[in-house]
Order: sequence, then C-alpha cells, then structure tokens
Amino acid sequence: MSKTHIIAVAGKGGVGKTTTCGMIIDYLCKQKKGPILVVDADANSNLNEVLGVEVETTLGDIREEMAHAEQTGTVPANMTKADYAEMKFNSALIEEDDYDMLVMGRTQGKGCYCFVNGVLKTQIDKYAGNYKYMVIDNEAGLEHISRGTLPHVDTMLLISDCSRRGVQAVGRIAEMIRELELNPGTMKLIINRAPNGQLNAGVKEEIEKYGLDLIGVLPQDETVYEYDCDGKPSSQVPDNTPVKQALHQIMRDLNL
Repeated sequence: MSKTHIIAVAGKGGVGKTTTCGMIIDYLCKQKKGPILVVDADANSNLNEVLGVEVETTLGDIREEMAHAEQTGTVPANMTKADYAEMKFNSALIEEDDYDMLVMGRTQGKGCYCFVNGVLKTQIDKYAGNYKYMVIDNEAGLEHISRGTLPHVDTMLLISDCSRRGVQAVGRIAEMIRELELNPGTMKLIINRAPNGQLNAGVKEEIEKYGLDLIGVLPQDETVYEYDCDGKPSSQVPDNTPVKQALHQIMRDLNL
C-alpha cells in the first residue's frame, strides 16, 4: 500500500474541533477512501460519541493493566512481558465497518502523559502503513505534536470558532508548528459555528495577524446542536445540512 495520508485536527477545547473531526471521518467513509485509522489522541475527547462508537478499552486502560500485572506478577507464565503487552494493545483496536479506531484515554495517578504518549506513538507507527488515511483528533495544547508523538502530518487542520480568542489559540498552535519546524504538507484554518456562515471584522483581523490560511467557514447549524442534545452522533447529521455542505466543499478543496 502507498504511504498513509495523515490528517491532524487541532484547536482549543469547546470550538467544535471533535465534531468537525467526526464529520471529516464521515465524509472520507462515504467517499470510500478507506481503509481509515481514526486516532482519538485527546485525553478529554469524546470522538467515539461524535461517531457513535462504543469504546471498551483505551491505551491508557491497558497501560494501567500492564502496570498492575507487573506489580502482582500476573503476566501469564508462558508469555514474555513484551508479548503480553502486544496482545493487550492489539485488543485496543476498535474495528468498525468503515474504519478502525484507537483511543488514547488517560492514565490514572500522577499527571504526566509521558507513558501513554509513548504507547500511542508505538501503536501509530505500528499501524501507519496499513491504512490509506489516518485522522488524528489532537488535544488542545498539541502535546503530541510538540513531543514528536505523531508521524509527519500531510494535512494539518486548525479549527476555531468564530471568535477572536479561538483564532488566537490556533494562531499560537500555528506558531508552535512553525517554531518546531514540523513542516506539515499543508496547514489550513477552518472557522466553525459562524453566524450565517459570515466572519466579522475582528475575526478576519486576527486571521491576518497570525498569517493563517483560511480554507473554509462552517456555519452555525442548529441540527448539530439538536443531535447533540438528543444523544445522536453529531457526525451523522444529514448531508444536506448547511454545515455538512460547507465541510464537503472544504474536503474537495483540500483534494481529500
């Protein structure tokens, strides 16, 4: 198989980043762009809910299980620790009809995500070549990118709502990406939840100030809100809704 095209989605919490990520995945699936690996790399994310997927275990859960097995000596006698870990981590891959999914989750105990970050990197590297597309929902602070957890990103999508603060947040993310010389193949801004799909002067000013490359605007769409309130996967709002129409145009403009 040819090289995996990696799409990374980033932005501060509360701007609709994960819902937008879910709609991107929905689009790729409907366009038969698979096989696709979805990676929920945000410890606070609910990408599975946006997609309507049941998660039984995360990489963080398995990391805890492994630590417990080592402490209590319950690793099976006929297996090395490495083989046991590999077997357990393989069980974290969720297989859906149109894509597979890995969920990072969080580790218990003291704050640092170093361990689970390392585990995530190993799993991503292991699976990367098996998929045509990998879509990664990052945490707001771009921890994985700054730590080098992610492989080279082909398409970096910065998601902001229609506010100065949202654009400032992704502006800082863009600055970090440039400073770290991560050189994604392309880096674009998507403005989400724009009233009537229009940007105000203040938001345009911030976009210009940070030198961000705007590829499209997603309008505020009540259907997304209704789906969320009803507990329905918000990635599955109908394709004829304004937000889906706008997203599909962005995906076409990105040649995805």
